[in-house]
Amino acid sequence: MSRPIQLGVKWVVDRVVAAAGLVVLSPVLAAIWLWVRIDAGRPVFLAQLRAGRNGVPFRLFKVRSMVPNAVEVGQDLGLTEDPFGVVPGDPRITRSGRILRRTGLDELPQLVNILAGQMSVVGPRPDLVEQVVHYSESDRRRLSVRPGLTGWSQTHGREEIGWPERIEQDLWYIDHWSLWLDAKIVFLTFAQLFRPEPEPVEDEMNIERARTARERGNGS
Repeated sequence: MSRPIQLGVKWVVDRVVAAAGLVVLSPVLAAIWLWVRIDAGRPVFLAQLRAGRNGVPFRLFKVRSMVPNAVEVGQDLGLTEDPFGVVPGDPRITRSGRILRRTGLDELPQLVNILAGQMSVVGPRPDLVEQVVHYSESDRRRLSVRPGLTGWSQTHGREEIGWPERIEQDLWYIDHWSLWLDAKIVFLTFAQLFRPEPEPVEDEMNIERARTARERGNGS
């Protein structure tokens, strides 16, 4: 099957899966809303500005799994220099959020993003716009495809790997993409749903980029 035909199939499958998922999983989403509302209060859902295909910003939906203003709280507590990272046993993660993050259920609202054509079921995970600003020219090739609900690097390290390895894996996925590879990633994602809680690493690239941004800000 030619690549254009495969891409067309992917486009259709994405929307069918998203529409069916929203209908079938609506009771689960309702239960999650009630659980998080009781456990952690408002807001239950977040809309974060992320970079989509070709760097076009879009609002990514997810269930809140951390305390409000988690970045500021992390800085106040001195947890990590990585403004976007988490640490083992991170106190900013709520009780409900710890389970939601481990199972990936906090990402379910992104079915709406897939249905809207902003995301795909499989692809590189979308970074925050603040992170993409610091991409190198080579890194930006990661933006040549739609971001995904799950991806190759999500099934091969996730929070346990830093940026250099993650970008290498995402670019490998882009270079070797096929419908078969997408199917394999979906299978691997389901196999990971109830894995032990990962030991996240500090992303040195995020730390260096944040430090550079601060220095530029102080010098202006």
